[in-house]
Order: sequence, then C-alpha cells, then structure tokens
Amino acid sequence: MSEDRTNIESTEKITESLLETVSDAEVNSRISFEEFTDERILISHDAFGKKQMKIKVLEVSDENPVLKWKFGDRVKVTKILVTIKHLTTQQVEEAEFDIESIERELAEKRHYSSTNRWIPADDIKNGYVVGSKHTRLISDASALDYIVF
Repeated sequence: MSEDRTNIESTEKITESLLETVSDAEVNSRISFEEFTDERILISHDAFGKKQMKIKVLEVSDENPVLKWKFGDRVKVTKILVTIKHLTTQQVEEAEFDIESIERELAEKRHYSSTNRWIPADDIKNGYVVGSKHTRLISDASALDYIVF
C-alpha cells in the first residue's frame, strides 16, 4: 500500500513539474547544460516543409501508468495547445484540443482510435512535447479533419 502511495506522489510531482514553464525571470538567469532545451527538438515540420508545429501540454491525467517497469515514467496527456506556423506567409494558428474527447468521438464515429496519449516524461521539455511525439497526439484530430498538417 505504501508503494502505491509513493508511486502516486511521484507521478503527481512529475505531472506538476512537466506543466511548469520557465518564467521570464528564470530565462535571464544562467541555466545549467542539463536544463537547456534546444527549440528545434520541440518543432515538427509537414511533408512539404511549409509548416511548423509546436504542441504545449495544458493538462495531464492523474491516471497511473501500467507497466512502469517496462515503459518507464509516462504521463497521459488530456489537453494540448497546438501552434502551427505557415512558413510562406508567417501566419500563426493556435487551437486547444481536448484529446480525450476527440478520442471518444472517433471511437464512436469510426469504431477505432489511433491516439496513444501516454508520453514519456522525458519527452516533455518546458511544458512542450518533443517533435517526434507530435503525430501520436494529433492522429485522431487529423482523422476527424480538426487539424490539417
């Protein structure tokens, strides 16, 4: 029972730290090499190289991951903010998505869901998801034509 309590507490701490973003005051101070995040790993590009996407995590579930020993520390993302920049026109689009409700809607309409909302904790940097995990989070929204990328 105490192991479950410590797992829940550690998951809550990880969740809180993942959602925190760096304030302007902290940006001006020196950061260590381990804390540095290159902006390029947070951005993904479309197939034609005309758009860039960045995903910010707004909310995560407090659900405990299964098979922690096999997959490591992971969090279940429920809400995201997607920012798409059109490189040709410099136009920026932003939209908030409730991935959980989109997943339910797709399962009802098409009888399947392709979203894997479990993201490794190490793949969330300064509140943003690493570019290599973007497809995981937006696949159902793309299937329902909520997002075109």
